Amino acid sequence: MKLADTPIVLSIAGSDPSAGAGIQQDLKTICALGGYGATAITALTSQNTLGVQAVMDVPEDTVRTQILSVFDDLDVRSVKIGMVPNVRVAAVICDILREQQARCMGRAMDIVYDSVMISTSGRRLMAEDAMKFITQHLFPLCTLVTPNLPEAACLWGNNLRTSEDICLAGNTLVQQFRTNFLIKGGHAEDSPVLCDRLFMTDGTNTAFSMPRIKTSNLHGTGCTLSSAIATLLAQGFTMEKAVEKAQQFVAQCIRMGKDHHIGHGNGPLKCGW
Repeated sequence: MKLADTPIVLSIAGSDPSAGAGIQQDLKTICALGGYGATAITALTSQNTLGVQAVMDVPEDTVRTQILSVFDDLDVRSVKIGMVPNVRVAAVICDILREQQARCMGRAMDIVYDSVMISTSGRRLMAEDAMKFITQHLFPLCTLVTPNLPEAACLWGNNLRTSEDICLAGNTLVQQFRTNFLIKGGHAEDSPVLCDRLFMTDGTNTAFSMPRIKTSNLHGTGCTLSSAIATLLAQGFTMEKAVEKAQQFVAQCIRMGKDHHIGHGNGPLKCGW
């Protein structure tokens, strides 16, 4: 298979002024893997390694014009979606992506959604109406949805205590929403091995495991993984190979940054700095 030379990847997400997550981390990841990153900002956050201090949603009309400006000029091969702050912005994203997919005329445009719904501490970050809208309208447009364990449990409706629970949840979510799911295992803190499991619409599921790296510098891990997958899909890799290579890339970024001190809290992965 011939891979694209410099695939264009559009990140639709929130910003992080400390550059460890969000749009900034997406751009670093896309560039590091040989892609060209374009952006549409959905929310302006005030955050750093210590936490989030404030969030301002970008008006939906501005989100719309940003996305259209990119599509009107650039040949976008894949889209990574991160923070979707409300139903209005979600509706804009769905309308444009649906239209763009119809214009692809047989050429696939992969869409990877990093479902930022539940915080690391278990706090819900998205209003119930927004979550319902996204599952009904955005999920069917996606090539892959990448929930962490708390988010997958929220979507499934039950806690995920065992590997059997995860398998049952993954298969159920694929059947319910008719898209592929990658359930990320990073929140299983009692395990020395991190296991992400990919559930496909063809009925297959694959586990991708790696040793847990002891560090608190994990800010932006989900953003890095999802934007890496989007970039690798844009280059022509299969879903399984894209997930495998993306996890290896994330592991490398964690290892390189595990002993660095960027800020006074949970630092970022070392990707492009």
